[in-house]
Amino acid sequence: PVVTFERRVLRSAAEHHYLRVRLELPDGGARPSVAQFKQLVVSALRELHGEVGAALPVDVLVYEEKTLSAILRVVSSGLVKLWSALTLLGFYQNRRCAFRVLQASPFLLALSGNSRELVLD
Repeated sequence: PVVTFERRVLRSAAEHHYLRVRLELPDGGARPSVAQFKQLVVSALRELHGEVGAALPVDVLVYEEKTLSAILRVVSSGLVKLWSALTLLGFYQNRRCAFRVLQASPFLLALSGNSRELVLD
């Protein structure tokens, strides 16, 4: 008998992906509001991927101005475009900056906790 193997690669069926990100501004200064933060994300997409990238639907679900961290929602097909645009962004209002992607998941609930920050008594 001939044994055959079939390789199957399944993509996530999730419609959206969620990213927990943090904006790092090493020199301090003014912190962006939620609208400015969203505009920074859109401009990063436009800078790397043009107008098509800027049209990618990205939502800021949660934004903490104190820590400059946010949870972003993007359609799953645009995850790589968003992640690459955020990674390559280097300036905000002529100041050095960097986005750090802390967590990514197709499930929003997965971003509610981080096992690396878990403190056991």
